[in-house]
Amino acid sequence: MTAGAHTVAAKERSIPFARRAFPWAVMLALVTTLVVAGLIAATIGPAKIPLGRIAAALYADGADPVLLHRDQIILLTIRLPRIAMASIVGALLAGAGAAMQGLFRNPLADPGLVGVSAGASLAAAAAIVLADKAAPSLMASAAFLLPLAAFCGALATTALLYRMATRQGRTSIATMLLAGLALGALAGAGTGLLVFLADDRQLRDITFWMLGSLAGATWQKVAAITPVLVSLLLLFPAVGRGLDSLALGETEAFHVGVAVERLKRLLIVLVAAAAGAAVSVSGVIGFVGIIVPHLLRLAIGSGHRLLLPASAFGGAILLVMADTFARTIAAPAELPIGIVTALIGAPFFLFLLLSRHSLLVG
Repeated sequence: MTAGAHTVAAKERSIPFARRAFPWAVMLALVTTLVVAGLIAATIGPAKIPLGRIAAALYADGADPVLLHRDQIILLTIRLPRIAMASIVGALLAGAGAAMQGLFRNPLADPGLVGVSAGASLAAAAAIVLADKAAPSLMASAAFLLPLAAFCGALATTALLYRMATRQGRTSIATMLLAGLALGALAGAGTGLLVFLADDRQLRDITFWMLGSLAGATWQKVAAITPVLVSLLLLFPAVGRGLDSLALGETEAFHVGVAVERLKRLLIVLVAAAAGAAVSVSGVIGFVGIIVPHLLRLAIGSGHRLLLPASAFGGAILLVMADTFARTIAAPAELPIGIVTALIGAPFFLFLLLSRHSLLVG
């Protein structure tokens, strides 16, 4: 066995037994919490629907036909698509955040903080304004055009960020963060230019991306981004062990048999696809990709084979709860969900920065 393999084995043995012995219990707890959060979200709103009536509406079995019809309309066309979209978007953002943190070996990395989400939003805004002006017929297929544009923007931003932060096979975390801030600022400037060029309808659509919202949730949008989430979950086992080895360094990962460059390219595509798909239907929702993986890393350890899928479910839980809060706290008005996640995530991020600074100084 090589020295790198001995190091990996030693690291796995150092993880507390409670953290690595019950992965199915962790996943079961997360799934159960997500189901409970979804049920609570389905009952809350301007028209309250008790749990008993939810089952009656889904099975079309109610004593009052008028009440049954109203409940079915509310649930099937408004609340359930929104809950499904919140779950998928949260899973994509948190899963992408965990993957990016593993790729850059930094728990502060996040698609929103390093400009990936801003690049995806810029591409989506360009599709709204430029495609509408150049070829209005393309906007008829906006359900597919916008996810494709956002994916391309996220992929280009992620690839550029990685190339700028990597020199001679080594990734500079400081360069990554500074380059991410610069790319985010450039993307923001481009979006601002598009706002200047947009008409009233396009301006409303762009504002939707900037603030983040799930108000436009439909089953068609859910269907459009579900394949991205399925692909992400299926590929997590393939990249989990590689990320665990990569945490020791690229040289050590190579010596234990990890195809490092291929793993990097795969992760770049995964992060771009997840961030692009999420931004395409919900706009920019920040901090989900940094809060959830960090909290779960503290709770269950840093092994990516469990951390990646757990982060996806944790992100779904967080966004379902945040969306429920956003649409009920100021009812009948609705608070943009991006504001809610920023209010939660920004203080948490500052706490992480101060904690890391105190550890370094101390």
